[in-house]
Amino acid sequence: MLLSLAQWLQGLYPDLGFLRLFQYITFRAVMAAMTALLIGLAFGPWVIRRLTEMKIGQPVRAYGVQAHLAKTGTPTMGGVLVLIGIGVSTLLWFDWSNRFVWVVMLVTMGFGAVGWVDDWRKVVDKNPEGMRSREKFFWQSLIGLVAALYLAFSVSETSFLGVVQLFFRWVSSGFSTELPPKADLLIPFFKTISMPLGVWGFVALAYFVIVGTSNAVNFTDGLDGLAIMPVVMVGSALGLFAYLTGSSVFSKYLLLPYIPGSGELLIFCAAMAGAGLAFLWFNAHPAQVFMGDVGALALGGGLGTLAVITRQEILLGIMGGIFVAEVLSVMLQVSWFKFTKKKFGEGRRIFKMAPLHHHFEKSGWNETQVVIRFWIITMLLCLVGLASLKLR
Repeated sequence: MLLSLAQWLQGLYPDLGFLRLFQYITFRAVMAAMTALLIGLAFGPWVIRRLTEMKIGQPVRAYGVQAHLAKTGTPTMGGVLVLIGIGVSTLLWFDWSNRFVWVVMLVTMGFGAVGWVDDWRKVVDKNPEGMRSREKFFWQSLIGLVAALYLAFSVSETSFLGVVQLFFRWVSSGFSTELPPKADLLIPFFKTISMPLGVWGFVALAYFVIVGTSNAVNFTDGLDGLAIMPVVMVGSALGLFAYLTGSSVFSKYLLLPYIPGSGELLIFCAAMAGAGLAFLWFNAHPAQVFMGDVGALALGGGLGTLAVITRQEILLGIMGGIFVAEVLSVMLQVSWFKFTKKKFGEGRRIFKMAPLHHHFEKSGWNETQVVIRFWIITMLLCLVGLASLKLR
């Protein structure tokens, strides 16, 4: 919005040369981060007070880590603060004609709405399980599939009308339309190796990445500050990839696919970083507010969509290794328990408790140790991902 305003003012008053700053994505990204950070810090106390007054307190599972029972009643649904910061800041600083930012915004807010309903049921019904898994998965899948279908054709077309026309052309051709090479699955650390996906493969992969990342971040959000900092770090790294793939010069030099318009996603990533750091101010141990599903599902969905657009799905798995480990620990724990119960009549466990961060708590690490060590691991993994820019 401010970009359009600056362009209009510069047309009226050509002498206002400083308005040219608004043309630079890097300048607007810095301003977006600062705006989101200030919004979060300014409105955080008010949001926490309102959540407390509404008695939106976090129910804690009785069978969980006993030390967490003291957190019962801490305001939850604080992810709303993050989404407000991201939404307001992004709308102020990005180019409204950019299709990719709108897609990421809609996916993020859509998953946030699903998380809102889930959190609300937990609070109103006093049920720690919240929304039933099948219902939650249905809405996540619907949003993920719509986004995946749109992104499959937006790789070739730059306008919404063009995407719609290409979709109907694909349907009328008997689902045989091919996608350009830049839609292939990129294999990091290799110059020329990629895997052709086709439309169906692209949609399946995009759906899996978006929905899977959303749930992975949600599983990670179990300790004070544990999820938000990795989200900030991984989102910032993906923002750099978005900026590079959106530049014809940098993408050619670094052997990345050139995706016109993706550079504007740096604005969203910067806003996510600013809003995330502001939330961490209140979420650091001992937390004054919890993110809740409204924040975790939304941020995870946003990260997944960013990775699909920039064609860095594998790197998302590397840089977000903590998210992957958390969700895998749950899958392995549940599968092994069911298998051993059926085979031996008694369920057995691989970990002392899942998700993984609870296993380390049960092993003797205190909460702060788990959180900071997971942050350090994420930082190292992000550096590995960034190193792929030159190690090819």
